[in-house]
Amino acid sequence: MSEQTSVSVVGLGPMGQAMVRAFLDTGIEVTVWNRGTEKVDAMVELGAKRAATVAEALEANAVTVLSLTHYAAMYDVLGQATDHLPGKVIANLSSDSPENARRGAEWVRSHGAEFISGGVMSAGDNIAHPASYIFYSGPKEVFDAHAELLRPLSPQEYLGADDGLAQVFYQAGLVMFHPWMLAFDQALAVIEKSGHSIDQFLPFALRFAAAYPYFIEEFAAAAKAGGWGTLASLRMMDAGAQHIIDASEEVGVDATLSHASQGLWRRAIAASEQAGKVVPVYRIFTGQ
Repeated sequence: MSEQTSVSVVGLGPMGQAMVRAFLDTGIEVTVWNRGTEKVDAMVELGAKRAATVAEALEANAVTVLSLTHYAAMYDVLGQATDHLPGKVIANLSSDSPENARRGAEWVRSHGAEFISGGVMSAGDNIAHPASYIFYSGPKEVFDAHAELLRPLSPQEYLGADDGLAQVFYQAGLVMFHPWMLAFDQALAVIEKSGHSIDQFLPFALRFAAAYPYFIEEFAAAAKAGGWGTLASLRMMDAGAQHIIDASEEVGVDATLSHASQGLWRRAIAASEQAGKVVPVYRIFTGQ
């Protein structure tokens, strides 16, 4: 197979623009399309080629990378040029549910193109960050054929042939990230509203986060055994959640997230008391 040295990128939000820059930085020729022209202009200034239409972007290269808000946008965008899809490769790196990814893959293939899906695990839109990487799934032969072309985007983690698998792992990562992000905002608000400095708290937040790998491994092992906790530990977590709620609300900080956490601990306690044996929160989540 000849070396691929060009690609099209459709969708120029912050992530799409980061992808264009990564390709250009490694000498790959990039053709871009976006609904609005301002972002296209910015990428053209960096050296990208402009596609006036989606059809033109598809025709420019064998591989088109999609960076859109969701899979529904893929139908809107590629639906304008389905007669240009046969023989092409679509790498959809947009976020959505696993089932939507599977349906999207089927739709693309029904129009004669090949398909791989991806989930970009990045530090914001900083795909060059050492912690950034991309989950891929779909037919291995399609991934293998184009992995080198896509390599500038971030380190690659191919998961398997299931088109939805990249989104399973990607969304599982975001399940952890979203509550953490909100919880950290709440913690900073407690510090600030208590009359203290965020800068003073920051090194302790980093120190606390250093323990996360230990908890991740411990809770993963516990999940395989049915979940973490005894009835006594569930009650301890309920009480601890109340202390967090009190500390937050005493200084006027919204404790919605902490109330939600306490609600889960209390559901596990009630289920345990009813069952006559411990029912960990993990089993509440899995509906067992």
